[in-house]
Formats: sequence, structure tokens, C-alpha cells
Amino acid sequence: MELAEIETRTSLPVMEAFYTLQGEGQHSGKAAYFIRLGGCDVGCHWCDVKESWEADKHPYTSLETIVSGAKQYPGRLAVVTGGEPLMYNLDALTEKLQQAGFQTNIETSGVYPLTGHWDWICFSPKKFKEPHPDIYPAAHELKAIIYNKSDFAFAEEHAAKVGAHCSLLLQPEWSRQEMMLPLIIDYIKDNPKWKMSLQTHKYMNIP
Repeated sequence: MELAEIETRTSLPVMEAFYTLQGEGQHSGKAAYFIRLGGCDVGCHWCDVKESWEADKHPYTSLETIVSGAKQYPGRLAVVTGGEPLMYNLDALTEKLQQAGFQTNIETSGVYPLTGHWDWICFSPKKFKEPHPDIYPAAHELKAIIYNKSDFAFAEEHAAKVGAHCSLLLQPEWSRQEMMLPLIIDYIKDNPKWKMSLQTHKYMNIP
């Protein structure tokens, strides 16, 4: 998809939106309103929301309705995720969320040009598609998913490209956590620039 195709939207395909606790990454444990957009062409075989991949299966929802849904809850952290949310121009959505008093966070593989006005960018690169160069200087958090031992080298490759301000997190892929977690612990002990990220929402059995 070319940059010209990522036009400003007045509605977006919303797979689901819900109020919960952020379960992973630097903001883990905080109350957050999640806005999960439909559509993704990255193709991670271990993705736990494959039902998000086809955008046309999810209703296009006006930005006003999306923000109105978020305002029903007391928390003022909005997390835009997917799917791959940067398939869409998110300038207008984030502007409306910030005008309503929300902190705007995004979770993205970074494969499309960066749009939107973000307080926090969680960049989680995937081997299946090359990130767009926009993402590296902008990322606040690099979250590398560890599925195999080779993923440590993949994580280091991307860590070398982000800014000095970027937090570096290693997270075991959920289905292989028993195998990978001990390796991640040892790796962080040997490479203390990294921190652990766990999918705590799955341990707590919450969305």
C-alpha cells in the first residue's frame, strides 16, 4: 500500500472495543480502553487475533462513535491496536481522542508509514514484513516477541535502529512461554538493557 492510499478516514473497521487493564509492555497494569481495528496483511502464524485480519468482516464505525464509546469509562488511556492499525490514517481518530482528554497509545508492527498523534508508540516488529523506516526514531517501546532462539538476534537487529529513549522489551510468545521464558530471563541477565514483558492479562484471564 502506498502512502497516497492511506487517506484520512471518518470511519474505521472496528473488530472490538473494550475497557480492561493493559496486560503487557511498558504500560502494563493500567486501566485502558482498547480499540482493535480490523485488517492486517503481516501474517504472523502465531497471531492470537487472526479473526482481525480481514477488514471487511468488521463494521466501519464513525470516529465520533468510537470516541463516545471510550468516554463511557473513567480511564483516559486509549490503546489503538489490531490487526495492523497503521493500515489506516489515524490522524483524525487520535486528534478526537486527545481532544476528549485521552492519552493515545498504539501497538503496531510498523510496516506502514506512521500516522496519528501518539503519546506512546509500541513497536513490535515481525519477521514476516519489513518495518517502514518512519517507526524507528518515533518508537517509545520496542517489544520483541520471542518464539524461537533466533528471535534474540532479530530483536537486537531492531534495537540497533531505535532511538536511545526507546524501552527494550522481550516477550515470550504465549504458546511457547514455558520453553522460552527461562531463555529470556538468562538473556536479560546477560544483556540488562532489555526488560521482560509478560502477557499478564492472560495470566489474570481478562480480555
